[in-house]
Amino acid sequence: MTRLEACAAGRRPTEARVDLGAIRANYAEARRAAGGLALYAVIKADAYGHGAVRVARTLEASGCERFAVLDVQEAARLDDAGVRGRLLVLGGVHDPGEAAEAVARRFVPVLHDAAGLAHVASAARAAGVRAAVEVEVDTGMRRMGIPAEVALELLAAVAAEPALALEGTFTHLAQADEADLAPSLVQLAAFRDLLARARDRGVAPGRVHFANSAGLLAGTPLAGALPEATAVRPGLLLYGARPAPHLTGALRPAMTLATRVVQVRAVRRGEAVGYNARFRAEGDTRIATLAVGYADGVPVATSGRGEVLIRGRRFAIAGRVSMDYVGVDVGDAPVTPGDAALFFGTCADGSLPVEEAAASAGTISYELLVRVGSRVPRVYVE
Repeated sequence: MTRLEACAAGRRPTEARVDLGAIRANYAEARRAAGGLALYAVIKADAYGHGAVRVARTLEASGCERFAVLDVQEAARLDDAGVRGRLLVLGGVHDPGEAAEAVARRFVPVLHDAAGLAHVASAARAAGVRAAVEVEVDTGMRRMGIPAEVALELLAAVAAEPALALEGTFTHLAQADEADLAPSLVQLAAFRDLLARARDRGVAPGRVHFANSAGLLAGTPLAGALPEATAVRPGLLLYGARPAPHLTGALRPAMTLATRVVQVRAVRRGEAVGYNARFRAEGDTRIATLAVGYADGVPVATSGRGEVLIRGRRFAIAGRVSMDYVGVDVGDAPVTPGDAALFFGTCADGSLPVEEAAASAGTISYELLVRVGSRVPRVYVE
């Protein structure tokens, strides 16, 4: 029995194997690339589908002291599980209740506007504490954060509020995964100008950071554009996936989505396979049915485009992906029920990178990782 077959054992033979050794190795690579700067490990969206609690514990054991999540609810789950690292809430707080919980649990909410400041300051005064916050500055992403042209007033208001402590100031790069870094350099120039104006105003920005996984892997061109940076916040690279093909590093894929062949049937030339007869056999062949579908994280967009790995060989997906099953054209290959099948990841028989699986669906590796369904058990291995 191969390692992949062992991974796929169980009542429904579909599992996501998460290699904790790979998580640790990728964290070490991030630390090396950071060159001594502080590091926030981004574990939002259940650690990109890998399981936030288990990943956080693994990283804490490797020395990680700071984590970034989306909202108070994600932070609370980690806090309840005993994760002791500093928890940065990237999405901030949106009402007094969230602010009160964030303050009570000593989370670090990110402020995007004056309303968020008011919520956290009020909660901190009510609790009789000084609450740590960070401010996100929008330099071109135009998603969240305070626009750079008015950010100085928010930073000054935080500095003037006795109930708040400005722990950090950051921005987010919109195009750091592109070969042309000019747009990112424009963003960093705007951010650096704001930091200078803040210091002239007597506002200490706290920990300064901008580098996501792409920004960190881009290296010197971006790091040199903002020497004031004191931290980085990688996400995707911790899980061993690359933000773009040209961004390289010593990364180890952490997740393997595996299943088994549950049936093999003969199909004659001209016969259809699957919903809407999207596949018709060009000749006599054999179709293997795998116990994995779009409810498990295989996008319908891979229909007729994607591949799976069985017995060390790649086979094309045949027909439309169903909710629970997918068909694969195996021809006359010696594929039998019970054989292990790999949608993405690594095993003793070979590998199929998540980046390739994502490309076949016309999407990105981020989406493929986080869409692995909740009914797929995560199996943690070293």
